[in-house]
Parts: sequence; C-alpha cells; structure tokens
Amino acid sequence: MSRFNLNYCLGTVLILSFWLLAYPAKAAEVVVYSARIEQLIKPMFDAFTKETGIKVKYTTDNEGALLARLQAEGKNTPADMLITADAGNLWAAAQEKLLKPVHSQVLESNIPAHLRDPHNEWFGLSIRARTLVYNTQKVKPSELSTYEDLADPKWNKRLCLRSSKKVYNQSLVAMMIADHGEAEAERVVKGWVANLATDPLSDDTRALEFVAAGKCDVTLVNTYYYGRLMKKDPNLPLAVFWPNQESGGVHVNISGAGITRYSRNEQAAIKLLEFLSSDKAQNLFADVNMEYPANPKIAADPFVAAWGSFKQNSMNLVKAGELQTTAVKLMDRAGYR
Repeated sequence: MSRFNLNYCLGTVLILSFWLLAYPAKAAEVVVYSARIEQLIKPMFDAFTKETGIKVKYTTDNEGALLARLQAEGKNTPADMLITADAGNLWAAAQEKLLKPVHSQVLESNIPAHLRDPHNEWFGLSIRARTLVYNTQKVKPSELSTYEDLADPKWNKRLCLRSSKKVYNQSLVAMMIADHGEAEAERVVKGWVANLATDPLSDDTRALEFVAAGKCDVTLVNTYYYGRLMKKDPNLPLAVFWPNQESGGVHVNISGAGITRYSRNEQAAIKLLEFLSSDKAQNLFADVNMEYPANPKIAADPFVAAWGSFKQNSMNLVKAGELQTTAVKLMDRAGYR
C-alpha cells in the first residue's frame, strides 16, 4: 500500500473516531402512549430501565385521545407501544391498523391464549374481574349464582348498576352475547333494568357505596374498586361473590399492550412488553391497582387473594371488541342507559 493510501486510511479512521466521540449513538428508548395513569406504570418502567438500560418515555391520556393521536400521526408517530385498559379498546386499535403482530415465545408462554389477540397484536398484562358484590347484612351468598340470575324478579328493586356508557359493561354484555346469543343476552339485560333500585350510577365506586348504604343489595363491579373502598373502610358490609362457577366462569377483562404499527424501536419495545409479562414485573403491574396478574404462574397480592379463587371465563377476549357495537345497541334497546 502506498504511503498516500496509508495516510488516507489513517486519516479517515481518525475522523470517524472523532465523529463518534463528538456524536455518541443515541441510547435505546421506548416511547409509550398509555391510558393507564403515571402512578400505575412508572414503577414498571423504572424497573425495566434499571435492568436493561433502555429508557422509557411515556405520555398518558384517555384511550380515545391516544387512539386518535396514533391515527393522526400515522407513520410519523413517535410511539412504540400502546397501553390501555379493556380488550375492546385494544381490539379497536388493531382494527384501525394501529398495531403490528409480535411473534415472541416469551409472551406466548407467559400470557394465556384467551388474554391475547389471536393474531398477537395485543397482550393482556393484568386481569380485572367484573363480579358481584353484595350487602352482607341483606343477602346470603346462597341467594347468588350467576350474572343471568340478576334478571330474576326476586331481585326487583335490589340491583344497582353502573352506567352502560362505560366500556366495562359493554364488554360484559358483548361476552354474554358470545356465550348465549343476542336474544338471550337481551332478555337478561332487560331483566337487570327491571330490577334496578335506582337509575344507573356514574361509576363502580358509587354503586358500591349504594350497596353499603342499603340503597340496593347487589351490584356488578371490577374488583379493584371493591379493594380500594375496603382499604379505606374494612368494616363496610360488603363481600365479593364469584358468579357462573358452574357454567362459563367469571367475566374477566384486561389491561394490555401492543406494539405500534410504525414503531421505530420495535425490538426494544418488544423487550419491554416481554418484561411486563415476566415474573419480576407482573406483580408490580397488577398489585398497584389491586388487579390479578395475567401470567398464571404469578400469585395475586395477598390482599386480593383473600377474596378467594375463581374460575374465569376462558373465551377469547377478542369477542369483547367484535361484539361491542352489537352490545351497545342491545343495551339501548333494553333501556339500559
């Protein structure tokens, strides 16, 4: 090699070295859009960064705003991951082609099939059970049995329900349609409406307060609302009842996540998703909101476990999305507002 060529090569190496020192490679970072509030997600992100060195930048908002933002940003979105509650919302994101399939043996091993999208576009990370809570001074557990039984006239003026406008009840009715067919589901919902002790209430906490005050005897709520209220006042005359244990099982839903279609840091985002399904993160993800781990190998928090074990409905939660519009129309026809 001539002296000129040797000097040229050495000079090129020196220039490249200087450039790398002056402009170091940007550290891996995952951008998350989350419908779960900061206090519920930050502990997991901090643990992930500590373990991997990958930073997590996140934006929180309600699910409608986040989906609209992803649609508007299109290929220019900075988001690598979407986290939201309810399979219906995750299904909607997949339908709008905002998510991409993820092929991961870790996720398929950690998350049961009914808690993830059949095409692996979203994965459940925590379970929220929607169950019966009753006034222990007015109801015997032997009187309770199923969601459908709450349509029986024996519950006339004894039932409280949250508004039908919230996706939680829409998903419950959607899964009932999948289980029983539309006609039978409508009969049940009409029975619920006929048995209401008061107009539908604004939220699950309000429904629980009405039951505790004796304004109604039984309601349908997500268990973490019950947990929050009982932590504030353990002496409230309230208890959980697990319905449908001789049939389909308790209706469950999820908080979950998917990788965005136009993720710029897909591999780092998949690592985060896998981490959130792992032993280390599952309790962090579930316990802080008194939910159940989606990974069946992980035990629930002792406070939550004290409510008792139950059989959950194992129908794939994609039905909660596919039948959501049908459920909303059914509830409207039944007079459930």
